[in-house]
Amino acid sequence: MRTAQISRKTAETDISVEINLDGTGTYDNQTGVGFFDHMLDQLARHALIDMVVRCTGDLHIDDHHSVEDVGIALGQALTQAMGDKRGIRRYGECTLPMDDARVACALDLSGRPFLVWEVEMPTQKIGTFDTELVREFFQAFATHGGITLHITQGAGFNSHHIAEAAFKAVARSLRDALEVDPRKGDAIPSTKGTL
Repeated sequence: MRTAQISRKTAETDISVEINLDGTGTYDNQTGVGFFDHMLDQLARHALIDMVVRCTGDLHIDDHHSVEDVGIALGQALTQAMGDKRGIRRYGECTLPMDDARVACALDLSGRPFLVWEVEMPTQKIGTFDTELVREFFQAFATHGGITLHITQGAGFNSHHIAEAAFKAVARSLRDALEVDPRKGDAIPSTKGTL
C-alpha cells in the first residue's frame, strides 16, 4: 500500500495528513478555510488519492500559515507514500478547461523541486480567500513533494474558475504520474537508477 500519515505542529499550525495513492478519491478535509477545503477536495477526487487533512491554524491572523503548512505536509506525505518510486510513470500533464478558464499542468516526480507559475488571478480575493495563496500552496507542495511543477494559464477571467482549474489540472497530472506503468512496474523510472 502506498500510504502515508504525517503530523506537523508549529507555533502557527497543527496539521495531520493521511493519504492513499491507490485510493478512489475519497476525502475529508477540514482546515478552517472553506475555499481551500474545496480545492483540496478537488485535488483528492481528480487525482484518485484518498485524503484526510486536519488543520488548526492561526486564522485570527490570516489563512497564509494554514495553506502553506498544509502544502508542506501534503508534499511530505506524497514523498513518503511514493517510497523509492519504483514502477511509477513519473510524468504527467493535463490541460484542463473550466468554463472561461484553461490551465495546463506538466509535472515530473523527479525529486528536484521547482515551480513555474504562470497564472494571473484577476482579483485579490475569492470570497475571503487570498488568491495569492494558491501559488503559496503549490510552492510548498512542490518543494516538499520533490516535484518539478509547471502550471500555466491559457485563458480565464474568473478567479474561482482559474484556481479550481489549476488544482484539477495538477490532480489529473498527478494521477497519471503516480500510476504504475504496466510495462515497467518493477523499475525506477530513471536511467540513474534512483529518483
